[in-house]
Amino acid sequence: MGREQQQAAYTVEQLVAVNPYNPDILTDLENYVNEQVSSQTYSLDANLCLLRLYQFEPGRMSVPIVVRILIKALMAMPAPDFSLCLFLIPEQVQMEEQIKTLIVLSHYLETARFRQFWEEAAKNRSTLEVVPGFEQAIQAYAIHVLSLTYQKVPRPVIAEAINIEGLSLDKFLEYHVANSGWVLEKGHSRSQLMVLPRNEFNHPELKKNTVDGMPFEHVTRIFPILS
Repeated sequence: MGREQQQAAYTVEQLVAVNPYNPDILTDLENYVNEQVSSQTYSLDANLCLLRLYQFEPGRMSVPIVVRILIKALMAMPAPDFSLCLFLIPEQVQMEEQIKTLIVLSHYLETARFRQFWEEAAKNRSTLEVVPGFEQAIQAYAIHVLSLTYQKVPRPVIAEAINIEGLSLDKFLEYHVANSGWVLEKGHSRSQLMVLPRNEFNHPELKKNTVDGMPFEHVTRIFPILS
């Protein structure tokens, strides 16, 4: 069986597991990035493997493929995938305009500057629209951040974070009231507040330290070790 036939018999993940530094799988990995985009799936391991191969084969690097990888990594936030990928991209490639834009967008997301993020994203719609589901993934991340920060969120704050207004925002809030445990509360001057589910971040009193959460018999076993 020839090499091409052997590779065809394996999935991309298997090829990566068997020999991640084999330059012969580079094209397969590039095709797999495009498949992830079209099928709205994601494989960080395969994408990191491709970026490592690009380091050994700089002449074969495809900037459009790198851009797609970074967009998919942004969509995985709050996971640190974007930083992991960026670490493997040469500095001169990071100076490409599209990649510089993605780095700026990443910074806005990491610092929860959602209004600036959406403004910058709107200027670069042609780059971001290449990857389906981008907007929805970032909206999900924004809601994640709000849920860690707020007990009650004013409607305008949600609107700014997810870049939705009007009837679309009404439907969005109704969905989360019905499916995510959100509660609508009237604030001052008839403004809407969304009460978010309690968690150990927006309600620190729910967070127990190690000793408080440790059974007494476990604590008594520690004393002889410390003495």
